[in-house]
Amino acid sequence: MSTSRRKPKPRVRRDAESARALILEAAAKRLVSSGPSGIRLQEVAADAGMSHPTVLHHFGSREALVKAVCSRALESIHRQLIEAIEASSGDEAHLAAMLEAVFDALTKSGHGRVLMWLALEGQPSEPVDVRLADVVDATHAMRKVKRREKGLDPKTHEDTAHVVVLVALALLGSSVIGPTMLANAGLEGDDAGPRFRAWLTRLLLRHLDGE
Repeated sequence: MSTSRRKPKPRVRRDAESARALILEAAAKRLVSSGPSGIRLQEVAADAGMSHPTVLHHFGSREALVKAVCSRALESIHRQLIEAIEASSGDEAHLAAMLEAVFDALTKSGHGRVLMWLALEGQPSEPVDVRLADVVDATHAMRKVKRREKGLDPKTHEDTAHVVVLVALALLGSSVIGPTMLANAGLEGDDAGPRFRAWLTRLLLRHLDGE
């Protein structure tokens, strides 16, 4: 008689680092699809091909695993963004590429959904996880150099912080409900999202570099 019950993956012996990585990968997939409440140790263990006690051995508790997998996902976004800003010349092409890269990271990996899940479930990200202030600092440093070259005043750090928060909110929101909002506003078509981000890029450049 056939059964729809999924068989767990065969268990093999692994070193501690490999085991932790596999557990985090399995938990990350469930985090994206179901949110933090969807992470259950027994299911994560089966997905990773391990026993429930093995998962507990490496993380201690479900709460610790949820925190670890969330931190891992958010650290990935942070690292990619800082590297992109520091490598950017700040022109339109670089800024557009940066926004697209962040949007892809939020969308394709499901990190945007992760951030939303955390907020909705009352688990706001700790500063150590999402260091948006680092993004502000890197952006402001690049902005000061560009404005100095043009003989313009450097603008305030707070102004740059407002810009970064605006962009973060725009990209996060569009990564989760962007298609619905764009269509509702009458902005339809497969290229509606890229058109919006191109417009956002031009808007940002006018503010960042303008007098």
